[in-house]
Formats: sequence, structure tokens, C-alpha cells
Amino acid sequence: MVAEKSRIKHETEKQRWDRNFADLLQELRVAQTGIQILFAFLLTLPFSNGFPKVTNFQKDTYVVALLAAAAATAMIIAPVAFHRALFRQGRKPELVRYAHRMATGGLAFLLVSMVSSVLLVTDFILDRPIAFVLTAIAALFFLTFWATIPFFRKNWIDEDAEEEDEESSSGEVIASEPAGRDA
Repeated sequence: MVAEKSRIKHETEKQRWDRNFADLLQELRVAQTGIQILFAFLLTLPFSNGFPKVTNFQKDTYVVALLAAAAATAMIIAPVAFHRALFRQGRKPELVRYAHRMATGGLAFLLVSMVSSVLLVTDFILDRPIAFVLTAIAALFFLTFWATIPFFRKNWIDEDAEEEDEESSSGEVIASEPAGRDA
């Protein structure tokens, strides 16, 4: 971790933008797989035997989930298309800012799609009041881990990292830190 922080401190602006874009692409790969699986499930759902039995409320919920999944898919894949359009034009800062916004929007649509899907399934198999409660719990769970914790952690300083910074600035080598460890 100390070696990585030292490397990051000495990187050029171009290297920082390249690293930020590479990090963002890694994050998008994870989200993209999840949304593609959900989207595929939602696309096949109307063709299943039980779908004709759904209520109008469930059909409306399905449409919301499907359209939100489509929007999430478009926004999470958009940075790749944008990169292709701007390839080798030296516009990495613009690309990283755009990709960040698209990823954030894609995650918001993914949240809507996930919560709508939970509501659709729970309303199909349980009484509606129970479905609403379980869906609200699922929504709170997603919001806690996707928004609340990151929001409150963004300005916190990890005490262990702060100690490592102090030790490395005083010239001490941390023996317990394995080389090449990612934080």
C-alpha cells in the first residue's frame, strides 16, 4: 500500500487519467455482467408459462424493471462506445468524467431495476403488503451499500493508512506489508 501511494504521488497527469480510466473499466465489468444477466432474465420473462397470470400492477412493475435494466445496460456500456469514438484523440480527462457520470447513472437505473424486480417476484408469490415490506428492505440494503456508506466514508481517513503514511515519511520500512498488495 505504501509503495502504491508513493507511485501514485509521482505519476504524471496523463498517467493518473489512464489509471482512473482503467479502474473505472474494471468497475464497469463487474456491473455489466450483473445487469446483463438481469436484463436477459427480464427479456425472457413474458414468454414463461406463468406470465399470463400476472396482475396489471405486476405488468407495470415488470415494464419499469425492464426499461430501467435497458437504461442501465445502455449507460454502463456507453463509456466503451465513447472510448471508441475518442480513441487516440488525447481526450482522456473528458472520457473519464463522462464515463464516471454514465456509470453513476447506470448504477441508479440498475438500482431501480433490481428493486422493481424484487417487487415483481415478491408480489407474485406473496401478499402485496409483505412484498412491499421486503422490497423496501431490499431497497434500503442497496442504498446503504451503494450510496450511504460510500457517501459517509468519502472524507474519512483510515487510521491504519494514516499510520503507514507517518511511518513511511519518517523513513521506516513496514515489514508486515507484503510487496504488491492491492488495497
